[in-house]
Amino acid sequence: MIPKRNIIRAARKAVTRPGYALDAFQKRLKSSVTYGLCNGYSAYPETISLFLTYRCNLRCRMCGQWGEKGSSHTYPPEELKKQLSLDNIRMLLDDVASFRPAFTLFGGEPLIYTDLPEVIRMIKARNMRCNVITNGVLLEKKAESIMDAGIDEIIFSLDGPRDIHDEIRGTPNTFDRAMAGFQKVAGLKKERKTSRPLVNISSTIFEMNYLRMDEIVRAAEAMSAASITFHHLIFLSSEIYARHDRIFQNYFSCSSHDWAGFVRENTPDIIPEKLIAMLKKVTSLKTAVDVSVYPNLTDSEIVKYYTSFDFQPESYNNRCMSPWMVAYIFPDGSVRPCQSLNYSIGNIRDDSFKQVWNGESASQFRRTLKKDKCFPVCTRCTEFYRY
Repeated sequence: MIPKRNIIRAARKAVTRPGYALDAFQKRLKSSVTYGLCNGYSAYPETISLFLTYRCNLRCRMCGQWGEKGSSHTYPPEELKKQLSLDNIRMLLDDVASFRPAFTLFGGEPLIYTDLPEVIRMIKARNMRCNVITNGVLLEKKAESIMDAGIDEIIFSLDGPRDIHDEIRGTPNTFDRAMAGFQKVAGLKKERKTSRPLVNISSTIFEMNYLRMDEIVRAAEAMSAASITFHHLIFLSSEIYARHDRIFQNYFSCSSHDWAGFVRENTPDIIPEKLIAMLKKVTSLKTAVDVSVYPNLTDSEIVKYYTSFDFQPESYNNRCMSPWMVAYIFPDGSVRPCQSLNYSIGNIRDDSFKQVWNGESASQFRRTLKKDKCFPVCTRCTEFYRY
């Protein structure tokens, strides 16, 4: 059963993206059927997240990749330099064009990837939807080229008003540079008399910003954003990480190293009651920006989420369906069934995506996950709540 909260969230998105919403619903329905009836097999994914580069130009404090304890700091330099060639991406797009997944371009920071406009252009030439997730620092310089290429949506990570945003990002003037970029986008949209690209904001709830979330909404207004989604902070204990890693070693002979970037010694210094009050405030603001919280936990769940490492939701289904819905392709060509799990089901440099998606490694992963319903880290992952 699909959680009521997810149905409401999907309905809100359908207002601004009706065609995409209908297509996504149909694909999710097919994948849900294969989840229930098939032994590890899945319909083709609704979305492919394409990680164009590991590199990033910021060091955001809470980031599991490049934050203070981010896992990418331990990667060897030759690994961090890897990226897919345009030929690799072109072959991938030709392979998947028949089922038309939406593409999310991610990283690292995808605007660092030199050939980003050409990647967008190739995706749009095959009639597929494309968005990019960015920290906005390079947006003023890149706005015209990615708009010319046909980008459908820009998702910007905003962590606070100017002083808080810059402190969390670890670099001065990041707020102003991003604001200049979105002013450039707004100006080009007005000049070209177009509503695309949509601008949507993603904001992570963090110790340093949760009491100023109303100011973040006002900043989103100034960026002409259509929506802002506040995401609950991802964190876990060393004990839960170790337990999860042992399970992965046992099941898949593979570490789960990328989750190490989210390990904390203590739960966040966030007072749940104050956070709940702020969430009620921002979701009731009179604003042109659609404000939502994800996952949309109940008040009692929020208290448990931020005061205990051992959190289990009560208002969402206790199972993960993401590996039936989404594929993650990394700069080395590896295809993963989950963003932060270091288990590869194949590589698009060696085999076609369609072969990889329902190959034995993918089927084994889905069978194992369906049997266990979720792994120890899963309730801290946003994908756990999406479907």
